[in-house]
Amino acid sequence: MTTILVVISLLYALFTLTLWITWLRIPLFQPAHNPATGPFITVIIPVRNEADNIGRLLADLSRQTYVHFEVIVADDSSTDNTLAIVQAYSKTAPYALRPLPLTDERTASPKKRAISQSIALANGELIITTDGDCRVGPDWLRSFAQFYGQTNAKMITGPVTFTTEASVFDSLQTVEFSSLIGSGACTLALGQPTMCNGANLCYVKEVFWEVNGFAGVDHLASGDDEFLMHKIAARYPDGVRFLKSTQAIVTTQAHRSWRAFYNQRKRWASKWRAYESWLPSLLAVFVFLSNAAPVVAVLGWLMGVMHGNSVLFVVGLKVVPEFLFLRQVLVFLQKKSSINIIPLTQLLYPFYVVFFGLAAQGKGYQWKGRNLN
Repeated sequence: MTTILVVISLLYALFTLTLWITWLRIPLFQPAHNPATGPFITVIIPVRNEADNIGRLLADLSRQTYVHFEVIVADDSSTDNTLAIVQAYSKTAPYALRPLPLTDERTASPKKRAISQSIALANGELIITTDGDCRVGPDWLRSFAQFYGQTNAKMITGPVTFTTEASVFDSLQTVEFSSLIGSGACTLALGQPTMCNGANLCYVKEVFWEVNGFAGVDHLASGDDEFLMHKIAARYPDGVRFLKSTQAIVTTQAHRSWRAFYNQRKRWASKWRAYESWLPSLLAVFVFLSNAAPVVAVLGWLMGVMHGNSVLFVVGLKVVPEFLFLRQVLVFLQKKSSINIIPLTQLLYPFYVVFFGLAAQGKGYQWKGRNLN
C-alpha cells in the first residue's frame, strides 16, 4: 500500500509543479489604453432571480472603456423583479440593452437554452457570457477585444474569482476556486483543455454555430462552458486561449450557505462522466486518487500499517507543490489575503474531493429554485 500511495503522490507532485511552471510562463496581457476599434461584441447574461445583483452588473457595463457592444439579458422566468429592473435600465443605458424574457417551459438545461436563444438574436461577432451576480472592471471588454485582435482565437477563457473574503468560508472558497481557474488555464496552455468558467467566456459567434452549439450535450444541466470548449478545441486545436489579464478578471459572490455550495459543487462534479474526451475524465479520477492518498496514508498510520515518515512524505508531496501553485494564482487574482488560508484548504480539500466525488454518483440537485438531473 505504501508504494502505491507514494507513486500516486509523486505523480501528483510532478503534475502540480508542471502547472506551477506553466502558469509562470503564461504571458500577462496588458490591454492598450488608447481608444481602439475592434469587433462588435454581444454580452449575454442568463439570469433567474438576480434582482439583488443585476443592477450592479449593468452599471459596470455602462462604465466600459470599449463601446462596440450590446447586451442581451435572458431572463429565465424570474419570480422576483429581475426582468423589471432590466427593462427599466434599458431605457437609459448608454449601450444597446435588450431584455429577453424566456418562456417558462421545462428543459434539461435552462442556461444552455438561454444562451442559444440569445445568440440567435445577437449582432456581435464575438459572444461573451457572464452571470447576473458578477461584477466586471471598466477594461473587461477592451481586454477581450484586443486579445482577440492579437490572437484570432476562436474561444477565449477568462479568470474568475470571488468578490469578498469576509469570512473563513469565503476564503476557503476563494482558494479552492483559484485552483480550478489556474488548472484550467495551465492545461489549456499545455494544449489539453480541461475546464473553464461560463462567468467569463468569449467565443466567435460563427464558430458556435459551426460546432452546432450545445447539440449533443443539451440534455445535461451543466457544462454550457466546458463542453462547448471541448467541441471548439476539437475543431480548432490551437484556437482556444486563456486571457491572463488582471483587467479581464470577473468577480462573483461566494456562496453564503453550505446548501448552495453543495448543490453547485455536486452539479460541477456530475459533469465528468459525460466528457467525450478521455483527458478530463482521467484527470478527474487522478485528482480524486491524489487527494485520497494522504487520507488513506493518515488512516494507515493510525492503524499501524504505515510508518510515520512515509506518511509525511506522501503529505509533503501534495502540500508543497500545491502551495507554490495556489499562491501564484491567488497573487494574480489579487487575493493575497487568502494565501494564509491555503494550509487550511489543503487540510480540508482531500475530504472535500472524496465527498463530492462520491456525491456526484447520485443524480439530482437543486439550482436556482429548480430540481435538475
